[in-house]
Order: sequence, then structure tokens, then C-alpha cells
Amino acid sequence: MKDSLKPGLNLEHSHAVTDAMAPAHIPIKVLSTPSMVQLIEATCYSCVQPHLDEHESTVGTHVCVSHVGPARSGETVTIKAVLNEINKRRLTFEVEVAAPSGVISTGSHERAVVDLERMRARS
Repeated sequence: MKDSLKPGLNLEHSHAVTDAMAPAHIPIKVLSTPSMVQLIEATCYSCVQPHLDEHESTVGTHVCVSHVGPARSGETVTIKAVLNEINKRRLTFEVEVAAPSGVISTGSHERAVVDLERMRARS
């Protein structure tokens, strides 16, 4: 990990909601919770990856988020991630997802820094 990896790092990404992100069992095309979690994970990953060494990456280890409102297909959602805590190799983020209707999710996400060379050696 580089010295630049510090609490307070943050990133905001916007994504268009597509029909492919909707749950199959709902007649209206809205952002599914699994698709929303995927966007949260990708934003947190992108937030810290430049601050890791070349042979390091992160993997998700815990997600605790609400999903209290819809984002319809064609709308844009904005994901905000703030790195709140670093505990050895564990990174904890505060996250928020907003749609045109307002905030549709808040919570936290934890990622672990992994050594890709060690992972390759084990496989």
C-alpha cells in the first residue's frame, strides 16, 4: 500500500441505469439491489486502486446498505464513496447512492487489500 492511501479519500461515479440492471420479476425496469451493490463495489475499488502497489488489489468482504427508493431505467444514479477507516488491510467506506428522486441508498462497504502475486502462487 502506498503512503497516499489515507482515510478521507473519496470518489463519485455516475452511471446510467439500463434494462439489464433490472430484476426479472418486476414489471417496471428499475435498478436491482444486486446491480446497485455492484456499482458501489466498483466505485470503492476505483477510489483506492491508484493508492495501492502494482501487485495489490481489493476484494469486497462486507456490504451493509439500504435500498429505499427506485432508479428507473434511463435515469442516472450517482455513487459516492468515502474511505473512513484503514485497519491493517481492511478498508471501510461510507457509501451513498442518489437517483433523480433523491438518496436511494446509504450504508457501508468493506474491502480487503490482497496481494495478487500470493493469490497467483496459491492457484
